[in-house]
Amino acid sequence: MRLLRPAAVVWLFTTVLAAQAPTTPLGIGRRATPDEIRAIDIDAAPDGHGLPEGKGTAASGSTIYAAKCAGCHGAKGEGGSAERLVGLNAGGSFAYAIDGKLIRTVGSYWPYATTLYDYTYRAMPFTQPGTLTPDETYSLVAYVLSLNGVIPEGAVMDKATLPKVTMPAHDHFVPDNRKGGPAVK
Repeated sequence: MRLLRPAAVVWLFTTVLAAQAPTTPLGIGRRATPDEIRAIDIDAAPDGHGLPEGKGTAASGSTIYAAKCAGCHGAKGEGGSAERLVGLNAGGSFAYAIDGKLIRTVGSYWPYATTLYDYTYRAMPFTQPGTLTPDETYSLVAYVLSLNGVIPEGAVMDKATLPKVTMPAHDHFVPDNRKGGPAVK
């Protein structure tokens, strides 16, 4: 069997998809308005770009967590019907590829604190994603980071302080510096 090179696969998919694309609009739906697009353009980059105004502390986050998160993630982030959020591996091990027993938590695996904000704001709570305010999200992030010992309990998280948080697993990841084009990294 002959394998296709990546360029051939791209050509094949773009050619097939272009051939199957409708030539006239289907007559369903409508274009999103700029305000609708702005409302869902909520990504937060590792450097903090995209984080909204707002702030929160672990103290305010603990109340929100108890009401909106503990039912799935456990009373103190120990896990339940959803992922465990809190905990480190013995000796700070990061050998996930060879040790299936290692736990992946915010404290042991996540490279950026801003990713925690981004994911929480977009996808949580599981039954009502996107319903948290920026203040609630900053508070929840502060609480989870505090439970993991990443920040002091009294720290205020906002768009200026959150990108400055150094996560325990940060040095185990490398930045994706690809510029595009034919190079594959």
